[in-house]
Amino acid sequence: MKRMSLFIVFGLIIIIGLGLFSFVYFGGSSKQTESSQSDSSTSESTTETTTSETIEPSKIDALLSEMTLEEKVGQLFFVRVPEANQLEDIQTYHLGGYVLFGRDVENETKDSLTQKIADYQAASDIPLLIGADEEGGTVTRISHNPELAQAPFESPQTLYANGGWSAIREDTKEKAQLLKDLGIHTGLFPIADVATDPQAFIYDRTIGQDAQGTSEFVETVVKALQEEQSGSTLKHFPGYGNNRDSHVEIVVDDRSLDELRATDFVPFIAGIKAGADSILVSHNIINSMDTDVPASISPEVHRVLREELQFDGVVMTDDMDMAGLADFIPQEEAGLAALQAGNDLVMSSTYQVQIPAVIQAVQSGEYSEEQLDISVRRVLEWKEKLGLIE
Repeated sequence: MKRMSLFIVFGLIIIIGLGLFSFVYFGGSSKQTESSQSDSSTSESTTETTTSETIEPSKIDALLSEMTLEEKVGQLFFVRVPEANQLEDIQTYHLGGYVLFGRDVENETKDSLTQKIADYQAASDIPLLIGADEEGGTVTRISHNPELAQAPFESPQTLYANGGWSAIREDTKEKAQLLKDLGIHTGLFPIADVATDPQAFIYDRTIGQDAQGTSEFVETVVKALQEEQSGSTLKHFPGYGNNRDSHVEIVVDDRSLDELRATDFVPFIAGIKAGADSILVSHNIINSMDTDVPASISPEVHRVLREELQFDGVVMTDDMDMAGLADFIPQEEAGLAALQAGNDLVMSSTYQVQIPAVIQAVQSGEYSEEQLDISVRRVLEWKEKLGLIE
């Protein structure tokens, strides 16, 4: 009897042990399988998401891939509004943008100017960049017309004298709002030049302070423009200094590169760090950087701007009709020279001859399509940042 009882006890122990083993092994295996399936599912989901994000082109990529050579070249011309064929030229030359000068706004009301700009946009397949110099003081286009603003915007020096940096900031935001209401995306400011001589050509347009003061001015303006989604343009790289007027003559700057780095580059660096959209290059010949050609068509000047100052935004020329350049190189050649030097936008009135020359240069390999695409991308990305490309 005792022996039978022991057999029964041992049997029960074996049955219970097998049951526990089965539960732990197969239950654990099931959990491992579920976990493995879950990990696999997660991995597949992650792979799909990553692949989708990698393959899906950006708006700019998609737009670039569809553009013809003629459309790409046209995007690099930010031109003075012609007196005739304003709508036709937008379509014929696929222009990147229009720059408004005094004659374009002097007889306009807010409604009529807004409509005129809207008509320009309607004529263009790719939204136009619309600009107008609105530095304040001696350089105003829009606010000079009493139909468009209550009074011309004051100069940076006057604003600062009356209200410090807060007045500069408030004025900048007011300008940006007025321009945006009219359909204008950039006022082509601030002036980043350091000029200390009141007799110098550029002095009245500057903040009238040293490199540090000018840097604070530039940073204040750039950040205020960003808040209003209005384009900023630092000018005139590499720094005008106390030089003469390149609107009327070829100007040669003999300052050393060390001096430029210690003074003139400083506000540009501050503006770049603050997020400046674009930089405008002067037509002055800077002997310490390039003795042969004006800065606007100098590869070396642009190399310094890109590599030393590490600016990767839009670089544009000053007005190509200014004597400082026009007396140096024929207009037929100037547009191509500017792009080959490293500019992304050519500010021109003679685009009708410059654009065909650039197209021909791309076709012949004189100006690479790779460099063309890099500049077009920068222009399109600026337009996207300003809300022009949805």
